Amino acid sequence: GGGGGAAMADGEGLVSVDYEVHGKVQGVFFRKYTQGEAKKLGLVGWVQNTSHGTVQGQIQGPTARVRELQEWLRKIGSPQSRISRAEFSNEKKIEMLEHKEFQILK
Repeated sequence: GGGGGAAMADGEGLVSVDYEVHGKVQGVFFRKYTQGEAKKLGLVGWVQNTSHGTVQGQIQGPTARVRELQEWLRKIGSPQSRISRAEFSNEKKIEMLEHKEFQILK
């Protein structure tokens, strides 16, 4: 990060970012709500439960929208969930979306 740069650069380009959410996030419709929120924001990617009790996935879309979902994953989640932390990794700029929709993976 760091540095200024043109204001339009941010929010215009597409980004891809991986995420993992820790806390009470399984058995609380977390994936369903994440999918709904992503669709509302017009994002694509996926979400799934892991074997160690977290929820992970990938988000792709316009930078500003991706930031909104990251914030949602960090602080809000589904009504019954208790998020302890959300980690984001492998963020990169992409030329085009690699997913057609936002899917819940088994």
